[in-house]
Amino acid sequence: MTRTQAIAGLSLGELAQCYGQPIPKENRRAKGWAGQFLEGVLGATASSLPEPDFQAIGVELKTLPISPDGRPLESTYVCPVALSGEDGVHWEGSYLRRKMARVLWLPIAGPRGMPVAERRIATPLLWSPDNSEESALRQDWEELMELVTLGKIDEITAHHGVYLQIRPKGANARSLRRGTGAEGQPTWLLPRGFYLRTAFTRQMLERAYILP
Repeated sequence: MTRTQAIAGLSLGELAQCYGQPIPKENRRAKGWAGQFLEGVLGATASSLPEPDFQAIGVELKTLPISPDGRPLESTYVCPVALSGEDGVHWEGSYLRRKMARVLWLPIAGPRGMPVAERRIATPLLWSPDNSEESALRQDWEELMELVTLGKIDEITAHHGVYLQIRPKGANARSLRRGTGAEGQPTWLLPRGFYLRTAFTRQMLERAYILP
């Protein structure tokens, strides 16, 4: 938190200049750049391992693009979906619950279309879900993972889940992963990821800060 508070108020361009890092000039090429850059700045160690970003203290880092008035601008990627359903038996041992147990939220403020370099790091939030938040996430996760384990992942749409949704997560249509088909047979599927809807992160920010 000390490291994060020290960079709050800086623009991404200012911080990148301090570290001698090039910054994407086009927004369409900047997807994921801010998160990876800030992981390095703050000393995250997990990289692509299935563990929280800060392994020694069990904290996950999530950047959150927000509007100037503090409203989340997009859904938040949490983790991949286990397409074969092996992660879908118990919520208590799920990958998603481990990822969401303790999160360092780092809002990045700026209106849509603002150049990446001009977006500004806002006040950080070290957060864990309360009982009502965890209950809501659990209910969505169990309903979604039931469809995955039954081989019905292709039936999942953006309308499933109140706060948590499953969406495609792959570079292109050729990025396939092994999964379970409708008859229980092994098959190839497009990668999917769990995403938090803006309704969830909006409520979370409202509880932590005074927002209009």
